[in-house]
Amino acid sequence: MPQESEKFESKNSAKCSERIHRTSLLDSAFELLDLTFFNQTEMVEIEMGVKEFNQPIVTANRKLVASENGGLHNPSYLVFNGHWSSEPAQDMRKKFSYPSVSGVRRPESEEDIAFMSVLELGQLIKTKQISSEELTGIFLRRLKRYNPVIEAVITYTEELAYKQAKEADDLLAKGVYLGPLHGIPYGLKDIIAVPHYTTTWGSRTFKDQVLNIEAWVYKRLKSAGAVLVAKLVSGSLAYDDIWFGGQTRNPWNIEEYSTGSSAGPAACTSAGMVPFAIGSETAGSITFPAARCGVTALRPTFGTVGRTGVMSISESLDKLGPFCRGAADCTVVLDAIRGQDPDDLSSRNTSLDDPFSVDITKLTVGYLDDAEMEVVSVLRSKGVNMVPFELNYTVESVQGILNFTMDVDMLAHFDEWQRSRQDNDYEAQDQWPVELRRARLIPAVDYVQAQRARGKLIREVKESFKVDAFVGNATDWERVCMGNLVGMPVIVVPTGFKNISNPPSSGTRRRTTITTGIYSLPEHDHIALALAMAYQSATDHHIQRPPIDDLGPNDSIPNLPTVTIPPRQLRG
Repeated sequence: MPQESEKFESKNSAKCSERIHRTSLLDSAFELLDLTFFNQTEMVEIEMGVKEFNQPIVTANRKLVASENGGLHNPSYLVFNGHWSSEPAQDMRKKFSYPSVSGVRRPESEEDIAFMSVLELGQLIKTKQISSEELTGIFLRRLKRYNPVIEAVITYTEELAYKQAKEADDLLAKGVYLGPLHGIPYGLKDIIAVPHYTTTWGSRTFKDQVLNIEAWVYKRLKSAGAVLVAKLVSGSLAYDDIWFGGQTRNPWNIEEYSTGSSAGPAACTSAGMVPFAIGSETAGSITFPAARCGVTALRPTFGTVGRTGVMSISESLDKLGPFCRGAADCTVVLDAIRGQDPDDLSSRNTSLDDPFSVDITKLTVGYLDDAEMEVVSVLRSKGVNMVPFELNYTVESVQGILNFTMDVDMLAHFDEWQRSRQDNDYEAQDQWPVELRRARLIPAVDYVQAQRARGKLIREVKESFKVDAFVGNATDWERVCMGNLVGMPVIVVPTGFKNISNPPSSGTRRRTTITTGIYSLPEHDHIALALAMAYQSATDHHIQRPPIDDLGPNDSIPNLPTVTIPPRQLRG
């Protein structure tokens, strides 16, 4: 009998220990979710209910819509509306009235051609001073020459490029001119799908992925006659500048990196490797690399550019926008890619006026404490009413709201990636893997509360926005978060240069770029563009060239290759 008693006590002790362990686990789980107001009985009841009722639903939904990564299919129907006005959108069929650039002559050197504006290059093609095929060859050579150092290209699309260039030249020979992008080479951030070419999302997990999808923005540019020459670096899964092939560098200072996941579009545009490129922003990936690399770039009003065929981080935050030499080029590219994408639930026909026709003397523009005062001075000299300004709102959790929104949405799009533990192979373990593991513990109720707080932020920003536009730092993190949450457009404008920190004693041509942002109301991108064009008409910061061939004494750089591309051998 003593032996049976000991067995009984041992069994009870084991059950007791198991119960205590289970209770401890429940306590920890509920504490992580800030649910300590439940008592032990309620916690056990909740656990049983979750297993019986919640988990079957979760499992069924996961099987139904979460088996594919990237958010390319089955978009959420909780659609964010960043539209501040109750007025219906205007008819979008009327194109902008582009300024005349007659009298443009072809430069002798390929270097000078490479740094011409889109409007100037368009005039060379229109007047047949250069063919699209020849221009395509120039930019492919530059891409191949500088990419070993810049590390900004994932895939060259030579065959497609020469095919599209020949089509552009053939159309022109028949008297058909499609507009200022006719025959102009460009690059796409490699989260944008193009059939028959890899769309890697910058990640080694997906580096062999070919999507049989023609992204809407690619279709728009193709219909405008533009020529795709390369898929450019996206940071891995659109997070910062680290990708499976390296880390993209800043052409103005080759010893630092470009920052932001639109690293490739910013660096290639800065270095004259493409005339323009398309990038994306969820939380700073247009503004930060544009500022670091010293190029002009537009983060448009949310919903202005369709996102079909583009890897999604957050359906209520993702935006596509152009990287260009100047604001006029950004205007031309935006005109080509704006409009309602029928397969993007958030896209719409935004009611933009023609930026080239805006009378800036009728505008009142604010400037914040961190605005570059040269911009304020130049715009004032051109008749703009410039006034001190402060954008006020009471919501204190702006950065947290953006993180909640971005991380939960991203996790929904990469649920399978995480569950299959492919996140262990991610290029930078302190980035998405950490954020998305933490996102598992954001309750649905608190996610919705964050969206309600976002609504309050939008109302308060709208009430405080008493000017037509304002000028201020484009990379202030609070402002980046706020602007993305409310769907506000901003154009990043180069305003000068300063010396790098700790330069070599013998000197260097490397520089740190200085930029500012011009912000406008949602649906008023034309105001920001018009102001940026006015500023750039009186300054030359945006047309300066980075020192990628001549860095100066004591600056180390690998020998750049000489690249020869016989155009006719690469035609599609």
